[in-house]
Amino acid sequence: MRLPFLSMFITSPFDGLQEHAEKVKDCALTFQQAMECYVAERCRRFAELRNEVTQMESDADVVKRRIRGHLPKGTLLPVDKFQLFRYLREQDSVLDTVEDALDWISYREQPGIPKELEKDLLLLVDSVVDPIEELSKMVAEARKYFKNFSEEQRKVVKDIITTLRQQEHDADKAEDVLKRKVFALDTLPITVFHTVRLAETIGNIADHAQNAGDMMRAMVAK
Repeated sequence: MRLPFLSMFITSPFDGLQEHAEKVKDCALTFQQAMECYVAERCRRFAELRNEVTQMESDADVVKRRIRGHLPKGTLLPVDKFQLFRYLREQDSVLDTVEDALDWISYREQPGIPKELEKDLLLLVDSVVDPIEELSKMVAEARKYFKNFSEEQRKVVKDIITTLRQQEHDADKAEDVLKRKVFALDTLPITVFHTVRLAETIGNIADHAQNAGDMMRAMVAK
């Protein structure tokens, strides 16, 4: 029988994971605002929102280092320490990729995204924000599971992971639609390259969210 080892912690590592997940979620909402600003003709806040994301990523790094630093050798955990670190790496990669997408945009703010693609770009952004929000729910429910190891609670976590997988699939489809439309446009090659690379980078955000879900599935597996 598995024991609730977390009771042996002064501070559970899953408390830190939850804090980190909330920062990832907050960053995703700011990213969404930045992308909406990017496609709007009169928005002048893109640089400000990008800087906010950079600061959020820095704050999340502090939490990440704290989680790693508070797991000394020999510490008892309800999961394998390396599984925990792999999960944290994927969750943190969501933030890194959000920052990468905004950095890529900053290299070529003008002329921006062709008007014919604005709607599809925003649909792609929305599709990757959904799984990021799901991460926070998943960690919150996983914290409950690792306190009582309830089979019912384990099912709640697995259901969220299933939802996350579907959302990543939806994001893949949105990315595919956008890239096909880019190549169908009669526009400058540099615009095609810039937009396709942007679409792939944004799509990678959902990939990392799904990878985090896969890591969580391994942690809750019997």
